[in-house]
Formats: sequence, structure tokens, C-alpha cells
Amino acid sequence: HAIMNAFAILALVLPLPFVFVIHDAEEIAFFHRWMVRNRANLEQRFPSMKGIINHLAMLNTKAFAIAAAEELLVLLAATAYVLADAPYCKEVWMAIFIAFAIHLIVHLAQALVLQAYVPGVATSLLMLPYAAYGIYCISLAATIAQMIVLGIAGCAFVIANLLFAHQLALRLSKPKQ
Repeated sequence: HAIMNAFAILALVLPLPFVFVIHDAEEIAFFHRWMVRNRANLEQRFPSMKGIINHLAMLNTKAFAIAAAEELLVLLAATAYVLADAPYCKEVWMAIFIAFAIHLIVHLAQALVLQAYVPGVATSLLMLPYAAYGIYCISLAATIAQMIVLGIAGCAFVIANLLFAHQLALRLSKPKQ
């Protein structure tokens, strides 16, 4: 377990939930207001994405915080799985880390495409060295083919969980009748 030695756990595994919280705090703080201000422009520029834009616009700050909390619980469970040295813990963590690193790059791409601030881009820039170091460490423990498979698996899991978290958040954030 070259990647899961004591240093890797201290430098990469344990910080990930904290890094996630910092990143999602930026998104929670700014996303809803940003979406309200930019929704019409986004729908005009990207008409094929109107369904996604409408869905995201429904996520108020409380809903976004609920979704982020659910995602944090999953990340904490994955971290505990690594600390327990459970079967395939290295692969599970690498898949999630690669997906997180890709998520940071997506924020940067969004900002470049829109040529404007998007919630999450500031912390994405700050976290790039951590993500790059993590990807470098993963490359020492996995082949490129394994990294691609883990990246696809991690992204598929994260997207499925994100859809679940958003539905849960919308349900839990509805005002009581």
C-alpha cells in the first residue's frame, strides 16, 4: 500500500474532507445568488442545458448546504474506510480523489467559458496544488489505464451521488405545509 502509508494518510487522505468543506463553503455561500443573477444569461447562452439550469436554480442556499452535507458524509465514510484499511480502500479513495480533482478543473473550465467568476472557482485555484500532488501520488501507485478506470468510476459514483444529494436536498428544504 505505497499510497496509503502514514505520510500519505496525513498529507492526502485526512485533509480531503477539510478541503471539501472549504470548497463547498464557497459554493454554499455564493451559488444561489449567483444562479439567480445569471440564470437568464445561462439559458440564453446554453439553451440545450435549460433543464440543468432550471434544476440548479431550484437549489436555494439551504438545499445546497443539505446536498453538501450529504456529500461530506460520503467522503467521511470513504476516509474511515481507508483508515480501517478495508479491502480495496486504496482504489475507492483514488477514485473519489480523481473525481474531486476533475471537479476542481470543471470549475476552472466553467469560469473560462463564461469569462466570469463562478462559485467554487476561487477555492479550486487554491486547491490545485493539493490536487496535483494527489494525482502525482496516485500515478506512483497506479498505471495510467488504472487511473482512467478509477477516474471514470469515481466520476460515475460522484454524479450518481450528486443527483441523489440534490433530490434529498430539495425534499428536505421544502417549506412545511
